[in-house]
Amino acid sequence: MAQNKLNYGNQLIQKTWSKLLRCPICGHRLSSGLAKFYCLNQKCRTSFPIIARVPIMLNEGNSITSIKEIVRQRKAVNKPVLGKIVNNSLKRTLPSLSSNITSDKNYRLLAKLITRKSRKPRILVLGGRILGKGMEPLLNKGIELIESDVRFGPRTALICDAHDIPFKDNSFDGVVIQAVLEHVVDPVRCVSEIHRVLKADGLVYAETPFMQQVHGGRYDFNRYSMLGHRRLFRRFQEVASGPVGGPGSALAWSLKYFLLSFTTVRSVRIIIKFVSQWLFFGFKYFDHFLFHNPASLDAAFGYYFMGKKSNKLVTDRAILKLYRGGE
Repeated sequence: MAQNKLNYGNQLIQKTWSKLLRCPICGHRLSSGLAKFYCLNQKCRTSFPIIARVPIMLNEGNSITSIKEIVRQRKAVNKPVLGKIVNNSLKRTLPSLSSNITSDKNYRLLAKLITRKSRKPRILVLGGRILGKGMEPLLNKGIELIESDVRFGPRTALICDAHDIPFKDNSFDGVVIQAVLEHVVDPVRCVSEIHRVLKADGLVYAETPFMQQVHGGRYDFNRYSMLGHRRLFRRFQEVASGPVGGPGSALAWSLKYFLLSFTTVRSVRIIIKFVSQWLFFGFKYFDHFLFHNPASLDAAFGYYFMGKKSNKLVTDRAILKLYRGGE
């Protein structure tokens, strides 16, 4: 029998995962209409709009963004501004300042482990309005991706905030959160939410910067050393962890921001950004030589963590023993 599907989102919301949706405010069940989801809790009764076929499941009282702001950003993105088009075209021609040496391998491992675990695994992507670096192995016909973000984008199927993930407990075989935890105000709460929505033995994969300057303006809050990152995921059993970029990438970014620190004039800063990409991108290639040197771990650009949901808490003393840097 053909499976019922609700035509919400850039991809069809299958009946299987639409049933998993819960109110991000009270956690209660929802009913759906043509243009909104409604909380069935009589004490809550909050409604959540569906805009451009994308449900916006946001707890506005506990988020630094709002539905109104999200809609405004969507209109601004869709508005064809010549300066923005030229700027984006120029950006695509520039070399990147940072390397990401491990993502491809890590996502292949994640896909392998998760398809072993389940015949039809379901993965929630937090911060998934575009496809993340190295995520192609997850575009597997056997894997169902639910790609969410706090903004509209070409791959956004659901808008939600990682502080209040709008799914019931034990919903997912995996959760991916790549280059997101630096942009949330309470990463501990977000990781707790990830733990909650994962099934028993479900897998999490995270990438978070360490030696990287502010890149989200006012929406940039956190950085983690390797042990700090491990402690954030202390309710998970480690599968793999390590750097995603090394000291060369960190140096390239530092030099760019050193030049930017001389001015706040927007036009001059734009010139510096473009020129510095060409001047300093070569430093990232040192990462390939330094990557396996323990001394480079203390100066890494960022770290990844892959772990399995566990009910056992890793102690701080145990975390200290995991240090493998150069000191």
